[in-house]
This record gives sequence, C-alpha cells and structure tokens, in this order.
Amino acid sequence: MSDIGHAAGITGSGIYRHFDSKSAVLVALFEQAIDNLLLDEHSIVESVTDLRLALNRLIEGQVEFVVADRELAQVYHNEINNLPEEDSRRLRRKQRMYIEEWVHLLDELRDDLSDADARAVVHAAIGAIQSTLFHNTGLSEDRLRRLLADAGRTVLGL
Repeated sequence: MSDIGHAAGITGSGIYRHFDSKSAVLVALFEQAIDNLLLDEHSIVESVTDLRLALNRLIEGQVEFVVADRELAQVYHNEINNLPEEDSRRLRRKQRMYIEEWVHLLDELRDDLSDADARAVVHAAIGAIQSTLFHNTGLSEDRLRRLLADAGRTVLGL
C-alpha cells in the first residue's frame, strides 16, 4: 500500500480515505483494466471492417496488456478468485463479454469450427498469449510481443 500511495503522491494509509480495503483497490485496478480492454475491443469492432484484421488487432491489444501491464496481469491472474463474490462475478461477466467478441469474429472467419470449438480455441489463444506471465523470457519486449501475437494467431488458425 505504501508503494501505491507513493505513486499517487500520498501516504500508504491515505489510500484508505478513497478505498475501504486492499481488495477494493484491486477491484478498481482490475475493473479499469477490463474496461480498457472492452473499450479497445469496441473501438476495433466498430472501426475495422476486415474481420481478420479486427481479430489481429484484438490479439495485439491482449499482447500489449500482457507485456506492458505484466504486473497487473499477474496479480489479476492470482487474485481474481480471492475477491469478494459480487466483485469477482462482475469482473468475470465483463471478461466473458470481452471473449465473446473474439468468438464471434472467429465464428465468422472459420466455417470449420462449431461455436463450442471457437470458444475453446479463443480460450487457448488467450492462454497462449498469457503463457509467459510467470516466466522471465529474457527477450526484449518487442520480440516478446511479436512471438505472443504469432502464437495467438497460430492457435486461432489465422
């Protein structure tokens, strides 16, 4: 909490003037991250007419979250199940909305997949992108971005 307070220009205990608990801070951070992903997704889907390009942009957005916001993504992965039930349920609902657009695009692009197949493949692609969250690759961020994007595209069959 002292690190967060320092970054915000206040004392660590000053955070509790704005948040009731540590979990409330995590919920706010996670909600902001998911809302940003959803906003980016909405913008992509509304502005990009080529479905393959739209899905590639979603891949790039997920890769950017994993690489640029690595620590937040790690904490989210570790703590989502430890949040109060109502908060966890709301965050998971938003996460499902995010994934649903990937599934929709993949369904449109791949006639060979059933809806259930597309869902499994999307989860596998996002899992591939997030696979290095807890592994220090030793690669430059640019190289890691390229490799993770390629992995996501390969799993999706693009």
